[in-house]
Amino acid sequence: MASTLRAWLAVYAKGAAMGAADAVPGVSGGTIALIVGIYERLVSALAGLSVADVATVVALVPRLGSRDGRAAVAETLRALDVPFLVVLGAGVVSAVVTVANVVDVAYTQYPGLTFAFFFGLIAASVVVLIGEVAVDTPGRIGAALGGFALAFAVSAQATAGTLPDGLAVMVVTGAVAICAMVLPGVSGSLILLTLGKYETMTSAVSTAVDAVAAGALGDAVAPVATLAAFSLGALVGILTFARAVQWALAEYRAATVTFLVALMAGALRAPAVRIADATAAWTVGSVAPLVAAGVVGAAAVLVLDATTDDLDY
Repeated sequence: MASTLRAWLAVYAKGAAMGAADAVPGVSGGTIALIVGIYERLVSALAGLSVADVATVVALVPRLGSRDGRAAVAETLRALDVPFLVVLGAGVVSAVVTVANVVDVAYTQYPGLTFAFFFGLIAASVVVLIGEVAVDTPGRIGAALGGFALAFAVSAQATAGTLPDGLAVMVVTGAVAICAMVLPGVSGSLILLTLGKYETMTSAVSTAVDAVAAGALGDAVAPVATLAAFSLGALVGILTFARAVQWALAEYRAATVTFLVALMAGALRAPAVRIADATAAWTVGSVAPLVAAGVVGAAAVLVLDATTDDLDY
């Protein structure tokens, strides 16, 4: 019993490490999953889920009143590795909530420094990952140009505030972001930043937590609706888009990784614009702290890469 509890606590802790990474643009929860040795199990469990599996579990719910019914449900959930996903997900969510609250305060009080730190994280991630592929074929060149142009254009629209908003958009955002969150080296939060939804999500988490803590449940309705829409999109992404990404990596790995790295490079526009907006005057006194924050962010990624150089991406 004690060993089982210890094993589940270890899974929870690994999920918390993934969540802390995924909450920050430029750091990949997928990379953390590789480091702590659960990446293959995670991908296998996610890939094994399907709409048919969900329907099977739902069909068993009426049988929960009997011992045999409960045993059948438990056996089905274990076969799908759902207990692992639930415990891991609990760790991810708890860490995301904690880090999102910290980030919400950071970019509210120090927007320039916060986004300079993010810029360093993302730029260093591009440098690290670009060594994974050789852009030496027409297909890879096209993938690189396409990825860069897409992220550059989308981030331009996001920073200009011209991208659509609303719960439907958050569903799509969740579906896209979850695909990145399970890929080593690619940050799900970077996708949110590129789409202009990173601050929306961190603010929603912070506001919801504060409202619930204060007992002001009415104030929690809007942010919880945003989080629910994102979560619904993430579920859709797991059941659909994530499989497409896995297929692309299996069949066209070099072109897919090239596209993803170029996407990250193009997304650098988003934090760069936020840094410029937060800087009233470009003087030595204002630039030096920004450079320092960027260097710290880059160093964090480079140190992580140096300590995980033997991992197979």
